[in-house]
Amino acid sequence: MKNNATDPVALTRDLVRCPSVTPDEGGALVLLQALLSDAGFECHRVDRGGVCNLFARWGAKGSARTFGFNGHTDVVPLGDRDAWTADPFGGEIRDGFLWGRGSTDMKSGVAAFAAAAIDFVTQTPPDGAVILTITGDEEGDAIDGTVALLDWMAGQGEAMSVCLVGEPTCPNHMGEAMKIGRRGSMNAFITARGVQGHSAYPERANNPVSAMAELVTRLTGRVLDGGTDHFDPSTLAVTNFDTGNKATNVIPADCKIAVNIRFNDTHISAGLIEWLAQETEKLASQTGISFEMTTKVSGESFVTPPGPLSDLIGQAVLAETGHNPVLSTSGGTSDARFVKSHCPVVEFGLVGKTMHAVDERVEVAQISQLRDIYSRILRGYFA
Repeated sequence: MKNNATDPVALTRDLVRCPSVTPDEGGALVLLQALLSDAGFECHRVDRGGVCNLFARWGAKGSARTFGFNGHTDVVPLGDRDAWTADPFGGEIRDGFLWGRGSTDMKSGVAAFAAAAIDFVTQTPPDGAVILTITGDEEGDAIDGTVALLDWMAGQGEAMSVCLVGEPTCPNHMGEAMKIGRRGSMNAFITARGVQGHSAYPERANNPVSAMAELVTRLTGRVLDGGTDHFDPSTLAVTNFDTGNKATNVIPADCKIAVNIRFNDTHISAGLIEWLAQETEKLASQTGISFEMTTKVSGESFVTPPGPLSDLIGQAVLAETGHNPVLSTSGGTSDARFVKSHCPVVEFGLVGKTMHAVDERVEVAQISQLRDIYSRILRGYFA
């Protein structure tokens, strides 16, 4: 541990002990606001829609160079509480790991960047500003979290020049990967409506199951694209197929499916929705089955092209870990999908093997190592 340095391990333990299951704040943001205020950060609670969020800035508003960190303190539910071998909100340190819900995703990341920011502005005050945006709504609907913070910032004239999101990005070892973008994600919920009848007289009915099966064949048989410079090929998965029919001698009236599409920068959600609508319209005209569809878009595909920000982060990671991180766009969605409209954004954080799992835990040594990486990034940015 460096002399006079903020201890990110102790801070992680304190945060894990806050039961901040979405959307409960659990005391985590209260703790961070007190810590950051004591270090000279100007702090504002930006609560909206029952969600708690925190904005903190050190330095002058409107500085020409402003480095931002983004993260979340809310966590997913515990799952089977009896399956845990440690108190999910105990912050126990055992066998070289810190155990508890949120220890990996992502209270350790928040603790690491908060500690790095406090140490940096205290020991070597920069010519510029450092902003921390921390939400309690990343694991939920994400409507009133980082989006609310960015809306508030726009109204207040606050801005980040660049932003680092501290989500876990490394699959197996520290320094393995950073995220320079994310695939888009959307869900479609499709209902086929036919005519119910006796299964012994199928000519008297119009079976929606057969039509839906044909739709599934067409959708899953479509190659969406071959991938792009920074993305793997887009994917489509049918995640549910349901008739609600428990009778073996009845052709049901309705059949429902759910479809999840993860798409690269070849597509936008509007184009994919149009394609799905065209496919259902074709089948409706061919079969006499009517189709209804609703969609929910979690985020569009985006990429921050390799450049100064990813180079800066890569150099810091290499210096602290000996690994040159791969530039990745894999995985699910994150709040970077909102930040990308505000400023260039890259994600880098810990190994994410146990996130959302029973007995979630993080290697204690990695927390301090991550703090050191973030500290090096700040020094490099303001050099």
